[in-house]
Amino acid sequence: MTGALPKELAALGHDVRIVCPAYGSVRVHGPRTARPDPLGVDVGTEAHWARTWETTLPGSKVPVYLIEHDGFFARHEVYAGPWGSHGDNDLRYAFLCRGALALCQQLDWTPDVVHGHDWTTGLLPVFLNTTLRDTPLGRTASVFTIHNLEHQGYADRRVLDFARLPASEFRADSLESVGAVNLMKAGIYHSTKLTTVSPTYAEEIKTPGGGWGLDDVLRYRAGDLLGILNGIDTAAWDPATDKFLPAHYTAADLSGKAACKAALQARLGLARDPHIAVFGVVARLASQKGLDLLAEALPHIASRMHVQFAILGSGDPGLEHSFRWAASQHPGKVGVYVGFDNELSHLIQGGSDCFVMPSRSEPCGLTQMYAMRYGTVPVARATGGLIDTVEHYVEGTGKGKGTGFLFNDATAPALYNTVGWACATYYDRPKEFARLRLNGMSRDFSWKTNAARYVDVYRWAAEQRTGEKL
Repeated sequence: MTGALPKELAALGHDVRIVCPAYGSVRVHGPRTARPDPLGVDVGTEAHWARTWETTLPGSKVPVYLIEHDGFFARHEVYAGPWGSHGDNDLRYAFLCRGALALCQQLDWTPDVVHGHDWTTGLLPVFLNTTLRDTPLGRTASVFTIHNLEHQGYADRRVLDFARLPASEFRADSLESVGAVNLMKAGIYHSTKLTTVSPTYAEEIKTPGGGWGLDDVLRYRAGDLLGILNGIDTAAWDPATDKFLPAHYTAADLSGKAACKAALQARLGLARDPHIAVFGVVARLASQKGLDLLAEALPHIASRMHVQFAILGSGDPGLEHSFRWAASQHPGKVGVYVGFDNELSHLIQGGSDCFVMPSRSEPCGLTQMYAMRYGTVPVARATGGLIDTVEHYVEGTGKGKGTGFLFNDATAPALYNTVGWACATYYDRPKEFARLRLNGMSRDFSWKTNAARYVDVYRWAAEQRTGEKL
């Protein structure tokens, strides 16, 4: 989102700037310059100092500021390492939030709106509402986007002292939750406007079943909460130009997709068969993504159906083992790559016939949008953004109405049956399956429309903050 939305906002004529940490794993492609003045950040018992690198978002002129602080961000892992979450995450992201605002002050640039994303930026609006309220930044509104409510950033009360925030903010209608500081809750309570990444997810998180303990807070802020679908970068994900595909294709000429399938089969050791249905998976291997359901169903699918599976992902060691075992038991039918490989992720989208997303929870999801753009039909659980982006197939109309196959229950049998339904459609109703491909490829998942919606949100937030009409 932070890579694609700013480009569209800039194209609409807005002054957009991005601030993020200079993590040890960050690689800057293109020129970068260090700002001459060190950045003083008013946190801790005495000011911390950082260096700021300036570059641009690839493919645009949007400025990107990377805040370099070896103590907080030099490590290669972002949130966690093999031992678990970093023990100083609360301090690291308090520093980021205050540092981003300090950079605005150093640049003598007062934005109309600061847009933060998830718990790591939860303190941004708190600073604007408290210690910076009587500065020029006090006029700055805040928009806070919830990408995944499950991860909330619980922290010790020490973060308030470190951030130099008023101790009075440690209360139930501000930062406090079950005796700790909850950074996600801080962002929800203090931001001028709230968004999340799909309309359905915006409704789900207001319920006890989907609110992860914050549903009451979200119902309280419901008047300021909007669900806006994420878009995708249509330049990076385009089967007509994708540099990672061995052949290109369009909705008007799908012939190149067969070459992509052959290349995918060769890459993952699948039997070379242009007619077999190939199901792709690119995901974090976690129960939230429903990959445990696939691990349970996959041996039965591979034994009883004429299919192949191409799986890319990493995460839960038990799931990694399960998929490796399935590949060993079904050679030529199940191919697995444990890890991350950007080229392979594009090839799976281009070379598969169907794309499997059995998510228990999916706030928005991008991979199903990539899949449809690549003529790869989603098989997905009906939740969150999957409901909002995948139109359920209506069988037997002779017209192939819909863009994918949806199922409701988060169970292995439901997934098994839906994969079977997709297989039957692929083999028995080839004209309808072909229409599903084309339906998906005709959908517009770019940021153009929803960038304009975000401009509306920013305007509403700024007007509410200042009381002035824009």
